[in-house]
Amino acid sequence: MKAAVIESVGNAVVTEVPDPTPGPRQVVVEVAACGLCGTDLHILQGEFAPTLPVVPGHEFAGTVVALGSEVTELATGDRVAVDPSLYCYECRYCRTGHNNLCERWAALGVTTAGGAAQYAVAPVANCVKLPEHVRTRDAALIEPLSCAVRGYDVLKSQLGAHVLIYGSGTMGLMMLELAKRTGAVSVDMVDLNEERLKTAAHLGCSATATTPDALERPGGWELVIDATGNAAAIQDGLGRVAKAGTFLQFGVADYATTATIEPYRIYNQEITITGSMAVLHSYERAAELFATGLLDPEVFISDRLPLSDYPRALERFAAGVGRKIVVEPQAG
Repeated sequence: MKAAVIESVGNAVVTEVPDPTPGPRQVVVEVAACGLCGTDLHILQGEFAPTLPVVPGHEFAGTVVALGSEVTELATGDRVAVDPSLYCYECRYCRTGHNNLCERWAALGVTTAGGAAQYAVAPVANCVKLPEHVRTRDAALIEPLSCAVRGYDVLKSQLGAHVLIYGSGTMGLMMLELAKRTGAVSVDMVDLNEERLKTAAHLGCSATATTPDALERPGGWELVIDATGNAAAIQDGLGRVAKAGTFLQFGVADYATTATIEPYRIYNQEITITGSMAVLHSYERAAELFATGLLDPEVFISDRLPLSDYPRALERFAAGVGRKIVVEPQAG
């Protein structure tokens, strides 16, 4: 079969690899769509440390075409979205309910072959059946949405909060949609990319700006969310949190990124600084929210490319072009 492969740091190709075979509790999925994510760029740039080569793609959905010998929950022909998370269920973090912090954390498309291919193998436990009205090619949005749901679990946001989001890419826009539905009284967005800000305005945010100095909230915002991973945005955001407010580090920064905090201010103003890592008991909820029409795929997915264009898709994503870029392995 054809698959995208990150062969080495900085080198992604599309090539032939062996067809996957399911284990006893696994299924083979014919991939309909696979989204690109900042994690894919980190792997390409060598900032994450999986074993290379690897077939990337942790945001995918498709149709079950083969079953392992012990699979009874699904049938061939079922359409599914796939949670990429792979946990050991044995370490101290798994045993205390923090599976996303697993000491042996792994994921489809990160540490083992993922969905940027014609076919992918996945544990049956990671597959969520799609309702009839949800298009398979749109369901690649469920995995990033599940990360946003986890972010809001961490925030424990209160009704009537004023929210400031840095970054109006896919994840920032998803946080916007969740903020609107969890009682935020206002949601402001900051991004250097004015085209992306137009999408944020279209989705109904309260105000947009290329610099937070253009926004008016003298006392700060109760919730400040970084969805960029950019050092300058993070540093600025830490200074915009209102008293008793919360700063959420949601964007994935590279290992070398640092920011400065003022311990006395954190103490004196009772400011909370927290983070949100990937998915935790949120994938099924995201699938159900997606099925209600929480996200408009026509707005969120800006580019649909054939698998053969995967290297170009990475280049477009790295350049900040569009919003969510997906490859469709069966296209063309």
